[in-house]
Order: sequence, then C-alpha cells, then structure tokens
Amino acid sequence: MTVTGMDEVRDALKSIAQSQTQLLSAFESVSQRVSELEKGRGATGPSRPTNGTSRVDSDDVLDPSPTPLHAGYTTDPSLVSAEAGTQQASKSAAAIGKLEFPSRVILTTYPKQIGINPFPMEWGHADPVKRGPVVVSRNSSTIRRRNAIGAHGGSYSIYYALAVASRELPLDHKPDFTNTEPAVNIGPFPQWGDKKKIVAMDPWGHQVPWLFKDVMEKENVDLRPTIAITKAHMKLPELEESVRSGRLVPDGKVCINSQGELAVTKVAVEPVWYLPGVAERFGIDEGTLRRSLFEFTGGMYPELITRADIKVFLPPIGGLTVYIFGDPAKMSDSSKRLALRIHDECNGSDVFGSDICTCRPYLIFGIEEAVKEAQNGGCGVVIYFRKEGRALGEVTKYLVYNARKRGEDRASDYFKRTENIAGVKDMRFQALMPDILHWLGITKIDRMLSMSNMKHDAIVGQGIPIHERVELPEDLIPADSRVEIDAKITAGYFTTGHRMTDDELKAVQGRIWEDLDH
Repeated sequence: MTVTGMDEVRDALKSIAQSQTQLLSAFESVSQRVSELEKGRGATGPSRPTNGTSRVDSDDVLDPSPTPLHAGYTTDPSLVSAEAGTQQASKSAAAIGKLEFPSRVILTTYPKQIGINPFPMEWGHADPVKRGPVVVSRNSSTIRRRNAIGAHGGSYSIYYALAVASRELPLDHKPDFTNTEPAVNIGPFPQWGDKKKIVAMDPWGHQVPWLFKDVMEKENVDLRPTIAITKAHMKLPELEESVRSGRLVPDGKVCINSQGELAVTKVAVEPVWYLPGVAERFGIDEGTLRRSLFEFTGGMYPELITRADIKVFLPPIGGLTVYIFGDPAKMSDSSKRLALRIHDECNGSDVFGSDICTCRPYLIFGIEEAVKEAQNGGCGVVIYFRKEGRALGEVTKYLVYNARKRGEDRASDYFKRTENIAGVKDMRFQALMPDILHWLGITKIDRMLSMSNMKHDAIVGQGIPIHERVELPEDLIPADSRVEIDAKITAGYFTTGHRMTDDELKAVQGRIWEDLDH
C-alpha cells in the first residue's frame, strides 16, 4: 500500500473514532435527559387512589425493587457488563430519597476504549502546561478525560460522597476559586521538574485553577487544587509559658506578643502519587504496587488493574500540613539557617495531652526551636503528617496500650506488643516523606529536631544533608513515656546520651492501671 493509501486509511480510522466519540456523547446526553424527564414525571405525575377515598402521590409509594438508574446499585447480576465495564440501568421509577445519577454506572474503563481520551500527563516536566493537569473527577463532562485514579480529598472523599447522596451538595457543583490564590509565593524550584524527587504530591497543585483556567472553561473539565497556602496566628498554652520562662522572646514579627502568639504560614497538601516513582522508592515493581493497592482497598479502584496507561493515583489517605515560621523565601536560601521538625500525627498526645508518649512535648519543643531560628534570621519549619499510630491507626494503638498495661509494660517488650497485634512495628514508611522538602526548595537542614533514624535516613537518602540532630531534652520527657523513648533509642534512635543494655531496658517500666484509679 502506498503512503497516500496509508494516510487515507489513517484518516478514515480517525474519522470513525471521532464519530463514535460524538455518538457516545450524544447517547449520554439523551440518557441524562431521560433521567431528568423521569424525575419530573415522578414529581408532577398523576396520583393514585387508595382505599377508595384518599389519594397519595406516586412519589410516596416506594418501589420495592432497587433501581440502578436512580439508586446506583443492582441486585441483578445480569445488569452488570464486565466486558464493557458498565452497569446497565433499569427503567423503574425513582424512589423517594434516591439521587438522580446518570443512567450508566461506569465501574471501570480501559485503554483505547471508545470515547476514552485522557489528558496527556508527562510527570516531572518542568513546564506545568506541558506536564498536564491532574484530572480525576468522574463528573459527566470530565470522566472521559481522566488521567488519574482515585478522588480529590483523600480520606475526606467519602464525606463528599455522603454530602452528595444526602442532597446537601449538588451533584454538579463546581467550586468558585475567586480570591483563593496562595497567600504567599512558593517556588517553582528545579526539584519540581525532577520526577525522581517528587512522586507523592503534585508540585503544581496550588496553582491549578489559574494555570489551567482556559482548559477548565473551554473543555468544561473539573480540575481542583491539591495544595493550599494561607497565613494565620498560632496560640498554644505551652508557648505562653515559654515566654514567661524566657525561652521565647516576643519580637512582634514571629513571636507577636507576651501570650506567645505566633505568626505562621500554613500549607495543606493532599497526596498525589506517581505510581512508577512510588514503586521505585519502595524497591518494588509497579504491577505489584497496583495489585496490592487494589486488593487492600477492598477493590475500590479497579482502574489500578485495568488502566496501566494511567500512572497517577490520588490515594484515600490523610495528607500533611507545613507550618513555616519566618520568611518562607529563606527555606530555599542555602545561605540561611533552617530548623526542621518532621512530626507524625498522635491525636492522644498532640491534642489531648496523653503522657504515654513524647509526641506533644517534642512537637512543642520543635515549634519553639523553629521560632528561635526564624528570629535569628533563618527559617523554622514544622511538617505534620497524618500517620496516626505509626500509620497503624488509633484502634491498633489502643489495643497495644491495653496489652502493655495489662502486662508489665517494660521497654524491652515495647515493639513486641505492637508486632503481636499489627504484625509490624511501624507502617509510616518514610520513603515518600522527603518529597515535601523538595517541593519547599529545601537543599540542606542545619538543625533536625528529630531522633528518628528512619526520617534521617530517608532525607539524607534523597540528597538533603543534615548538619545537626537535636534530641528531646530530658526534662521534657514524661515519666510514663520512658518506656517508649528508651525502647526507640535502643532500636536506633539518635542520642548523645547512654544507650541501654538489654538488662537495663528490662528494668524500665511504665505506669500500670492499678497504680491509679480511672
């Protein structure tokens, strides 16, 4: 076949594909209109007589059979097409309280499927427009253009679904981003264009509504930020005591007044994973990662299996918050000193002051030291990750507490209690943690306010040197948390002090329940 003949065939195939896409769009448009008409007929249609005298609206009569068209599920397996990845709708009338969904339930999609046309995604490209937007919404105007799996909001996506289902939130709501621009400018930095350095967040996530405004308007796609930057004041009771004791000195800029009120820049980040990069960080192949994510989220995301062409995943997990003290521009200035605290969530201690661990004392100490560094002309940063109970969760944490307190609660058995219940000591997996440092433009850390060997190794492994490690002062360690801190030091946590022998570790015992009435 001649070159001209091949071109003609290619053009013909392209024309067929375009026609099929237009046909699919027209079909979905008609289906949506049918749903609207059915809803209208249900609301205004004729009433039927009951017991010969009174009448009741048809909407008040509940259809005993579930209807995929309106309820979004079916008990009839024959209505599910595995090959097409869609669930066909029945024609039953809508029941009261049922939300009007489109007539097809799209369970999954496939590469090269008719009508599927994802936005190009070149992860790691320094130009955000050439890199492409992260498109994950399943709105009718966007679902065919998705280049990411999952949903916005992380774990809060479930509440979004509940808000829609309960009619508190319109199904077609689109945010108005007027005046929501970042409160301060951060970046861009060279690290944003390196797909080896940032694999767990979208470096352009704070600029989405403005970078891709034309795309959102002209192509009617639903794009949303995954990062937000604001400014605030921080007030904690310990900080007022820090001022009274002279550890903090008000300067009117960072430490604003005698109550220890602090000026802070805050950055909220939702996770966005580049799956090949995440797999590489963990030393596993991408297929294994995808299969494990699919299996252990209850099969929630079948496109992890069916869409190998989509490389971006928004996981249903908590994100992180950055607290910046001083001028944010100084974080990336290698001539300025930087103090950093990486802190993993501990609700019991951080919020409610439990004394069984050192989490809140270390958090407050980290904030104080960050403020001092900022007042001395540098910058202080505290990064708070949502990884409750070493990412094992609070239920597991409390089960471990029970096992400890019903036993002898000795430091020598500290990690064993956790392993007995969870099967592992720790699931925080710090391999992805340094991404936020790259995004902030941090290239070195002068004072690392952490004793964790895992955090240290992850940061240094990403090419960011740490010049000094600062441990928690002895006088800030609660008595009942000696079990935790001594066990961690023996297991490899940083210390300039004594590292206990096995016999010494056995002698470290926490408070047991019988010591105090509850």
